[in-house]
Amino acid sequence: MTKTQLSAKDMLMRYTPVALALSLAVAVSSSVIHSAPSDPMDPRATALLAKGRTAMEAGKVNDAIDDFEAALAVQPGNVTVLLDLAAATRRTGLQGKALHYYREALEGDPRNLAAIAGEGAALAEKGATEKANRNLARLKTLCGDNCAEARQLSAAIAKGPAPRMVTAEAVTPKPVVSEN
Repeated sequence: MTKTQLSAKDMLMRYTPVALALSLAVAVSSSVIHSAPSDPMDPRATALLAKGRTAMEAGKVNDAIDDFEAALAVQPGNVTVLLDLAAATRRTGLQGKALHYYREALEGDPRNLAAIAGEGAALAEKGATEKANRNLARLKTLCGDNCAEARQLSAAIAKGPAPRMVTAEAVTPKPVVSEN
């Protein structure tokens, strides 16, 4: 029997699928191995977070924001603190600032359902319903139609944008001069 010489094309066609599968397996396993678990929360940040949540329940939103910001200073980038801070700023009507905090939380945990839903609700309150619908579609792919976050975001989109504040200058009547 004679051995035939393999051409470069034959070598490429035979070994490319194996090489791709092997590189995919290495990439997936290395990303799992190198992903670090979240850092435990600092006790001072935990205490400030609890104090802020108590203030929120009591209706003292500005005090809660102060506590959450202090907790964020103690534990920078903590997703839980960012979510509470975003929710508090949303309650004061500062949707733009809340969006900033939600996006920071999503940088730390891109698949966080509460952050995706909160960002979508803040967008809906600003009137950006198309972007809010994108967040809703993303939520539905992650957790399905029946998860609590998707239902909450659907309700926020259906509710529509929050009423805008009107300044005193905007409603001050203009003097009308008439002849006698």
